[in-house]
Amino acid sequence: MVQDSGCSLNTTPEEINNCPGTTSEQAGKSAPCQGCPNQELCASGATKAPDPAIAEIGEKLSTVKHKILVLSGKGGVGKSTFSAHLAHALASDTTKEIALLDVDICGPSIPRIMGLEGEQVHQSGSGWSPVYVEDNLAVMSIGFLLSSPDDAVIWRGPKKNGIIKQFLRDVDWGELDYLIVDTPPGTSDEHLSIVQYLSATHVDGAIIITTPQEVSLQDVRKEIRFCQKVKMPIIGVVENMSGFVCPKCKNTSQIFPPSTGGAEKMCADLKLPLLGKVPLDPRIARSCDEGRSFLSEVPDSPAAEAYQKIVKSEFVFRKTPTQMSIVQSVTIKGQNKSCVT
Repeated sequence: MVQDSGCSLNTTPEEINNCPGTTSEQAGKSAPCQGCPNQELCASGATKAPDPAIAEIGEKLSTVKHKILVLSGKGGVGKSTFSAHLAHALASDTTKEIALLDVDICGPSIPRIMGLEGEQVHQSGSGWSPVYVEDNLAVMSIGFLLSSPDDAVIWRGPKKNGIIKQFLRDVDWGELDYLIVDTPPGTSDEHLSIVQYLSATHVDGAIIITTPQEVSLQDVRKEIRFCQKVKMPIIGVVENMSGFVCPKCKNTSQIFPPSTGGAEKMCADLKLPLLGKVPLDPRIARSCDEGRSFLSEVPDSPAAEAYQKIVKSEFVFRKTPTQMSIVQSVTIKGQNKSCVT
């Protein structure tokens, strides 16, 4: 099902870490290019042309009203859990059409969280058909293309970028009110690819997930800097695992005390909206493991109420989408990366 993105594993250069990049002036000419099967192609200048897929994706997604990326600086902070519950919360309005795209290529947890493990993607004349949780909630993930959920995806950057391109260009999304994109942690090839491929369409912005500890906030500040560099609007920050509310006495205990003021202080310092704080609730983990919506099962819990408050936020329901700047090429640490200038 997964088509070749133009550079398969057996055609990726051995010295990939020293590759100057396909759009660099040194493409096909520098020492690491010697012996690379793509050397002649890169040296010809053909790889410097704008990727035609960008315009195709722009046209394909022109029927999607809002696009929101969910980011995190560090893994394990609940980013995919938030993405799934954001999609569920938006889809609770049955007049809206929602889709959830999982671009965490090496760690696709969305199929399990959404109760879709074992489902497969089918192809029609109009493209790949996403898997539906509800009549108005579609999901796409590389997890649907694996023979087993335990299979490892051992791909270099070009293959990851290729599948992301296919998800955006070849999936029959139809008309959507919201497309939620769950990304991997950090600032990697996947993030640069999604920014580049969405450059010809409007993007509402990114919601950044963190936990109260400084070790998480430190990486979130890097994620914020990434968004600023690529001119990705930041909708706001969500502090996950923000205390524990006792179900009996309703008192809140700080399981992860915010030693430096938590997300609230960081957002105040950086002048960013704090969309909300979602408290810890063991039932969230259980519902994710069992592939059920926590919001439907325990709608009156403090965590569910926090999710609903975030969804109803004026920042999430922006009326005017933002046109992203044109993505150009820059060289970062010896490798060519897609970035915005």
